[in-house]
Amino acid sequence: MPMEDARLSALDLSFLCLENSASPMHLGAVAVFRPDAQASAAEVVGLLTERARQVPRMRRRVVPTAFPPGGAAWAEDPDFDPRAHVHHHELPGGGREDLAALVAEVMAAPLDRDRPLWELHVVSGLDGGRFGLLAKMHHAMCDGQGAIGIGLSLLDGGLSLPSARAAAARRTTAPQPSGLVGRSGQLLGGAIGAAAGAYGTASGLLGQATRAFDIASAVLATMRAPAPSPLLAPPSGTRRAAFVGLEVRELQRIRRAMGGTVNDVLLAVVTGALRHWLATHGRPLPGLRALIPASQRARSGGSEDGNQLSAYLCELPVGEDDPVERARRVRAEMETNKARGPLRGAGAIPVLAGVVPPALHRLAAPLAAHAAPLLFDLVVTSVPLPPLPLRLGGAELEELYPIAPLASGHTLAVGMSRYRDKVHIGLYADGVALPDLEKISEALPRAVAELLEAAGH
Repeated sequence: MPMEDARLSALDLSFLCLENSASPMHLGAVAVFRPDAQASAAEVVGLLTERARQVPRMRRRVVPTAFPPGGAAWAEDPDFDPRAHVHHHELPGGGREDLAALVAEVMAAPLDRDRPLWELHVVSGLDGGRFGLLAKMHHAMCDGQGAIGIGLSLLDGGLSLPSARAAAARRTTAPQPSGLVGRSGQLLGGAIGAAAGAYGTASGLLGQATRAFDIASAVLATMRAPAPSPLLAPPSGTRRAAFVGLEVRELQRIRRAMGGTVNDVLLAVVTGALRHWLATHGRPLPGLRALIPASQRARSGGSEDGNQLSAYLCELPVGEDDPVERARRVRAEMETNKARGPLRGAGAIPVLAGVVPPALHRLAAPLAAHAAPLLFDLVVTSVPLPPLPLRLGGAELEELYPIAPLASGHTLAVGMSRYRDKVHIGLYADGVALPDLEKISEALPRAVAELLEAAGH
């Protein structure tokens, strides 16, 4: 690929610039496969090693560019050896908690910037003879949908699954501030305004520059001094993980009774679970604000390379006692977001990142990381899989749990993936700030039961 085509986009570069040793910006997915007598751990490692060699993006590392200043590009790694990226772990306990502990340990470590930015970890010894695969990829390399595309390429028949990848892509989709918000907002607004102005001058596209200014204005108007919360804390560099499976048929019952989409129901479930969990901390809060990434791949033709994202901000009414009213308010909030579109409003901060010059990204990244808690309290992301039987070494996929990275200053990220008859939820948390992550995982089924009861089921 020519060098000009291999440059990191401004949005891709932003994920490199936002990273620090305590807040690595890689995402992950934990796949669990049914036992297969013909698929030994060594054979699975060998399969993944050879298949990774065939995926162009997995052979490339990041190199700096002279122009634009501060930019970066993908280049073939002359020393690329996929065996250095594929690892095997034998899990002594084999239970879900043991797997979660291993995932947390592996995900806490930053990726080596001098090599291609990914790792694969095969985990044998799971209960029932199953085995797992943890895929770890830097956010600069791909977003959630792009990671699914790369992952499908590694599965049996994966290089001939374009229709599956396309199906996955189709299914997603102020007053002057004061105090801390004012100081951060004025600095952030100046950086954003300069970037948007530079973008408009360079491109001559007034409409796009105006859009950037509109988003910047919405960002400044939306920033607020957050209430004290266990969801916001300085990063410790440690991680915890937990995995929960929910039945699609139960979520569909709630949807039919209350309206909206399954994703609206899932947001209401997350809201209810956080409400129950906050009560155990004695921290009643009127609401939390979630950043909901929104894929733009359908707009760009579904390419797997790089990040193609916008986002919504959604108020989660954790202070509301009535589960039906909580669900109604979440649904109304998301309907408003969708009517406005993913390229407008304060949630569209990835769109802004896409117009910031590389040099400014490198200068403004610490400020952006500091400002993130002023905009949202947690990330909740949904990455669907195609509803097809998927296999690795002949073993069929049973479960897939997405792992979203933790933004600096945040302590919880929620990843959701619907596959066939289950929605799999991966909870990823700061290990010091959220030592009781299992209480949130236990509260999720409870929140489903609460909604089912309210819906008359």
